[in-house]
Amino acid sequence: MAATLQEYLDSQDNLLKEASEALPHQFNQCTYPLGSLRQPVYLCITCNLPRGICSACSIACHTDHEQTELFPKRDFRCDCPTSALPHPCHLHKTPEEPNTSNAYGQNFSGVFCRCGRPYDPNTERETMIQCLSCEDWFHESCCNLREKPETEAEAPAAPEGDVDDAASDASSSGLPPPMIRASDYDSFVCAACVRKIPTLLRYAGTEGCLMAIRDAPSLPWKVLAPTQDPVLVFDEGTPTSEAPVVPSKRALSPSAREGEREAKRPRACLAPPLNPVAQQILADPSSELGAGDVFLTEDFRERWCRCEECLPSLEANAFLLKEEETYEPPEDPDSGLSLEELGMRALNRLPRERAIDGIHAFNAMRDNLVQYLRPFANEGKVVGDEDVKAFFDKLREQSAKAV
Repeated sequence: MAATLQEYLDSQDNLLKEASEALPHQFNQCTYPLGSLRQPVYLCITCNLPRGICSACSIACHTDHEQTELFPKRDFRCDCPTSALPHPCHLHKTPEEPNTSNAYGQNFSGVFCRCGRPYDPNTERETMIQCLSCEDWFHESCCNLREKPETEAEAPAAPEGDVDDAASDASSSGLPPPMIRASDYDSFVCAACVRKIPTLLRYAGTEGCLMAIRDAPSLPWKVLAPTQDPVLVFDEGTPTSEAPVVPSKRALSPSAREGEREAKRPRACLAPPLNPVAQQILADPSSELGAGDVFLTEDFRERWCRCEECLPSLEANAFLLKEEETYEPPEDPDSGLSLEELGMRALNRLPRERAIDGIHAFNAMRDNLVQYLRPFANEGKVVGDEDVKAFFDKLREQSAKAV
């Protein structure tokens, strides 16, 4: 495709800007010395081993390898410097023993979701959702949020132009919005994890814990409506549907307040009543009425009951109490600089003699480029990609002959 010289230079500046926005960090330090932490993890398909590498190693050590991004994984330590991977680590050059604390789920074998399908970004049409607990990824259709889309060959053409993610949940492949939109919930927990965590098992299908269900296998999917009548359960385990008696308001003296604090009274559990439909589905993993996945709405961490019965389950799964921090590499101070600025910065770091040689080489190339482009300017011709490539090919040939 032909273009003017200014358009070509502008396109290079835009590419540089896009690169700095996509990769604004430094990638010169492996995270292995930092120990286990929640960080973005990559699977190296070329190495073909169920191990994970950090962001820096995915760029500096496995540059020419095929990789799959697994996104954040908690309590993970980079495997690149260990003997578990035959490819040497260029950032942490001290050989290390294999990590024994990492958990390697099915994602590290290149498969995802309860359907066990591999992920191919070139053919995958569905949005995938990450489980807050196990951090596996699930297709929306496998969570009963939409019908399974047609195959790639039968799929309708993707809409042209930019897709406003904030305005619609429709994917770039032209799929309709899912039954529960991304804006309707904050986090997702798969059914297998819900069954393992008492708090989620208790709250499933109640206010703020959405579920996709159907009343019969032949009926359409819908969002489970929570039970309306609250039930308080006391520590003695005796439920009651009666509302607690609210005394008339009167000020307590300081001594009365202190005595009230010290009084040993059973603390009421504030968890909502069990939703019988949700409990029925979760009790039967093979149920055709729902998978048992839970979609937690905004501020769900503020709604948990923290009584003596409920708190241990929350503390054992700290991500339900507090949002986890995810490690990011330090920012690159050179990010966003133009090619000219990057070149000048590199030139300033060179010894004086080598810098002078570099300046002479640059001036010679500039003069040759001006001479090469002058006929285009005189004749009003546009400069194409092939023209620029031909110039630099000739320049490389001349450099090779000079050596």
